Amino acid sequence: MNCVYFITHPDVLIDPAVPITEWELSPRGRQRMRALLGQPWVADLGAVWCSTERKAIDGAEMIANAIGTVPRLLAALGENDRSATGYLPKAEFEATADAFFANPHDSVRGWETAADAQRRIVAAIATVSIGTPAGHDIAVMSHGGVGTLLLCHLKRCPIHRTEDQPDGGGGNYYCFDREAYSLRHDWRPIEETGATEPPML
Repeated sequence: MNCVYFITHPDVLIDPAVPITEWELSPRGRQRMRALLGQPWVADLGAVWCSTERKAIDGAEMIANAIGTVPRLLAALGENDRSATGYLPKAEFEATADAFFANPHDSVRGWETAADAQRRIVAAIATVSIGTPAGHDIAVMSHGGVGTLLLCHLKRCPIHRTEDQPDGGGGNYYCFDREAYSLRHDWRPIEETGATEPPML
């Protein structure tokens, strides 16, 4: 108990004509979320939080519906602000993201700095914890970039993209203790089955 499951939204419908914050989960993304609902720890969740971006809300609503609650929205759980560039083709995006993580105190092409985004996501998780009764597990449906930054904070390591989620397609999660901020396990795919949670030390 007292765990936070930080979950990144899975596959989305990419449409350059639609603002990134309004992209929805794709059919495959929803299929993967349904697989997540089979994880044994989902039944122990007491609260679901998410960013105000459509793709995160889509995933959070699926989890919340499964446990009989409603998601709580918090804008500070949003992805690093990339509005200065908007949509970028994959190769260009990856190069810009590499620079974002490699230069955490600099604004790359007008993006929010990695250091600022890390401070924001850490503060947002504190808000989530304060806003959820003690003794409850929490699901946080958010985004890959800020998930990486939070993971670096949990590991007490410098900001670096080596801590990014695997495969680059989203739909991964990790778990940490909400009081000690100690990592219980690293990234796992949301549809992974058979894994057991390590005992609380």
